[in-house]
Amino acid sequence: MKSQQSITPAVLKLCAAAVIGLGAAASTGVSAAPASQVAAIGDQTDRLIVKYKEDAAPMSVKGNAAAVAQLKAAPLASTRRALLDSVGQKHGTQMKELHSIATGARILKLDRKMGLADVRKVAADLVASDPNVEYAEPDRMMHALLTPNDTSYSQQWDYYEATGGINMPAAWDKSTGAGVKVAVIDTGYRPHADLSGQFLQGYDFISDATIGNDGNGRDSDASDPGDWVTAGECGSGQPAENSSWHGTHVSGTIAALTNNGSGVAGIAYGAKIVPLRVLGKCGGYTSDIADAIVWASGGSVSGVPANANPARVISMSLGGGGACDTTTQNAINSARSRNTVVVVAAGNEAQNASNSSPANCSGTIVVAATNRSGGRASYSNYGTIVTIAAPGGDTGAGILSTLNAGTTTPGADSYAFYMGTSMATPHVSAVVALMLAKNPNLTPDDVAARLKSSARAFPASCSGCGAGILDASAAIDAATGAGSGTGTTISETESNNTVSTANKVTTSGTTVNGTMSSSSDTDYFSVSLPAGKTLASTLTPNSSSDYDLSIYNSAGTQITSSTNGTGAVDSASVVNNGTTAVTVYVRVVYYSGGTGSTSGKYTLKLVW
Repeated sequence: MKSQQSITPAVLKLCAAAVIGLGAAASTGVSAAPASQVAAIGDQTDRLIVKYKEDAAPMSVKGNAAAVAQLKAAPLASTRRALLDSVGQKHGTQMKELHSIATGARILKLDRKMGLADVRKVAADLVASDPNVEYAEPDRMMHALLTPNDTSYSQQWDYYEATGGINMPAAWDKSTGAGVKVAVIDTGYRPHADLSGQFLQGYDFISDATIGNDGNGRDSDASDPGDWVTAGECGSGQPAENSSWHGTHVSGTIAALTNNGSGVAGIAYGAKIVPLRVLGKCGGYTSDIADAIVWASGGSVSGVPANANPARVISMSLGGGGACDTTTQNAINSARSRNTVVVVAAGNEAQNASNSSPANCSGTIVVAATNRSGGRASYSNYGTIVTIAAPGGDTGAGILSTLNAGTTTPGADSYAFYMGTSMATPHVSAVVALMLAKNPNLTPDDVAARLKSSARAFPASCSGCGAGILDASAAIDAATGAGSGTGTTISETESNNTVSTANKVTTSGTTVNGTMSSSSDTDYFSVSLPAGKTLASTLTPNSSSDYDLSIYNSAGTQITSSTNGTGAVDSASVVNNGTTAVTVYVRVVYYSGGTGSTSGKYTLKLVW
């Protein structure tokens, strides 16, 4: 069936950030999902690769069959065997040699499967106990990259296409988001066969019965009765609109059942959705949205039962004009204090996102939209506050996800293409869930920095679209420290008040402990940024101070900056699109607040 959906910008309150929908691409008849879904592939192995310095590779004795045979058959010396037994005993396992391989390394068999982290500890102890060990590492299990069998997966270009996609096939073999809860603060949800079992108990935060369109105010039923409006219902001159089922579309991108032989695939199909209903007829009130943000993250809201499913990720594909209001900022701060990552849409007005709220609120991950060519979508907002970009679709190539066929009240399950930063945002929210499933210790600032450092360069023009296009596989690697540097902690050293005296930072993931010694202090840090890499810098001042962040090129020209208020985190990033490394300078400068060794402290995180 065909679905033409349009969501115009709100005149009264905040509304969902989607634009025109295209034709649906799947039938409304959907078979039920099987009882068991494909689980994430475990990071386990029962083998260890050990290379001893004296063991030559077989290729070095090519042509001497006897020597090759002797090399492969040579048993471990008793002293070395004793070392293996000692290390194995320490880790509760026994090891025996299986064979050698073409590099000259030996394969040791453990008596049980162990997590890769534990096997790495075994390997490290082997290296430490025997100076003749050249290296030791887990013999990891590799698997074919998952290509879901969902019937409409081939139309989800945003997942797998090299130009405009987010590299999902490689990501699914690393994480499915299992155990992570994502709060979708939107229009609520419709039950859908492709989302069966994916929703946890949520809440309807719409306090106005007319906007809610369900005959009452707040209650525990977050299902979407429809948000259709008649001409003029939302203000003079406003056209009639059908129900959008917006929250259902967003939810499908995040967590639709995957590899179930039906419908579409969800990015974090191992995660669960906590639906929060805040948008109804004509939009939704800031106060309702703020309460939903607090409650979603596990905070208390008067008159509302405690949330049994606090979310680590909040996804908000909504927005309105104007500055970030104090109510929303306080709610976001509250959520961040409970370690919840807040992801928001940049907006669809083709303007600077600094004019759109909550995109201009501090501490959020702001998402711009790209088209199938990897460039900025025609409608997408942009600017220095944008964190990252993700596919949102554009004319001729939208984002396919779950929907409902009803034009006003609910009808049958359906699927449809939508376009907007609303569609880009759940791509990022879901990838954050994949990251947190692999490393639940990440803070919101960690997540933002690693998303930026792992983003890939834009293949087409996308000025003001943040650090790059979302790369799901690289983001998971960055979450676990792979490919982005595990980092270290250093202290700022004076005098570093000029480019020429900047402190050098040489390791990705470095945290700098710095101090604003006086109101005239400014601190510079230099980074040699490799070709193709993105430098993500995150400045966290003390709670009573306002310090600002800037990045300069090698000529000393400012590239970008972040100037949030007192106690707020500043983030800025720059991409090296060249073929050689370039030097960039990160500057921290005093604006207001404390100074000195006690009151002037800050941290600066640099990841590339």
